[in-house]
Amino acid sequence: MDLELAAWVVSADAQPALQAADAEPDPDSLGAAQRLRRDWPAAQAAMALTQVKLRRRAVTKFGPRAARLFFTTDGLEQATRAEVAAWRAQRFRSAGVRSVVDVGCGLGADALAFADAGLDVLGIETDPATACLAAANLGSVGRIVTADATAGSGRAALEEYLSTGAAVFIDPARRTAAGRTWRVADFSPSWDFAVGLLDGRFGCIKGAPGLPSALIPEGCGATWVSHRGDLVEVSIWSSGSRQAVLLPAGHVLAAEGGPVRVGPVGRYLYEPDPAVLRAGASAQLAELLKAHRLSAEVGYLSGDELISTPLATAFEVLAVMPYSERELRQWVRRERIGVLEIKVRGLEVDPAHLRRRLKLAGPQTATVVLTVTQQGSRALVVRRWGR
Repeated sequence: MDLELAAWVVSADAQPALQAADAEPDPDSLGAAQRLRRDWPAAQAAMALTQVKLRRRAVTKFGPRAARLFFTTDGLEQATRAEVAAWRAQRFRSAGVRSVVDVGCGLGADALAFADAGLDVLGIETDPATACLAAANLGSVGRIVTADATAGSGRAALEEYLSTGAAVFIDPARRTAAGRTWRVADFSPSWDFAVGLLDGRFGCIKGAPGLPSALIPEGCGATWVSHRGDLVEVSIWSSGSRQAVLLPAGHVLAAEGGPVRVGPVGRYLYEPDPAVLRAGASAQLAELLKAHRLSAEVGYLSGDELISTPLATAFEVLAVMPYSERELRQWVRRERIGVLEIKVRGLEVDPAHLRRRLKLAGPQTATVVLTVTQQGSRALVVRRWGR
């Protein structure tokens, strides 16, 4: 994004254009662009329409607050969901933190949460246009420095702030000129730099949920975070244990215990929350549910006792049959299944392709789980508990 345009869109001069863009039902339409270009230059009209489009998209992350924030497409994609950022800020506050430096603060989503929690916040952002938007988003509740935190004046500002006893938060950018990257070597700032910031102080690194466990430094805590059923991140903390956290309720499950016992299909099937699986907390969950795994290769748990938990989705097992496409096709015809949810674990099966080949027809709906078990590949006809 151009710095001049960023400075314009956060200024009072842009308010009429933003209001006009907000009145458009479809900011992406050619008609919307033509109408705004009557009163503003093309670049400003496009910027106003883009902000309105991004604000509407951002409601899922930020709620009503999105209507007064400023975004970029990439910045919104990487921005932490508001409820997750609030949870993290409370962890900082509970640890006795009073001030925090947000390294690579982006649009300021986490910085806002820290400020909301009553912490003094300094954000450091390399990109001038993004820093301009972040400063507008924070307003008077925080400060933004436009600099590279790894060198020069940016590194000096970082070290000066840390010397006051501030904690640190860093969310390394996971994008290159080619788009989103999962290569740790492409992170900016580097992973080594981020890990080094945790040495000797309270702090947290936000990482992608698929971050290899080998990259988690010894002695650091790791929290896999699930938000409304979506696995959204792993937080690396300067100290602590490995655990799963389910938000917004805040349910926590520590990764304790050894391997999970393997056994037969029981009366109930449990699908653990993805944060539980990534955290390696299946053994603890199995103990809570008095359940076991169907095989060592899949995460499903099964048992004969129904135990309600927010840590897993429970299914009642209605039928079990050996899995073959031919037998499954006969079953859906016999039961007149017209809508079939297919869940696959441990088998090379594409649910969409299989569904087309089954040629579903009929008034009934069903859910089937295709999975590896001790007894071989099985098709489990299940019903979500409570439906």
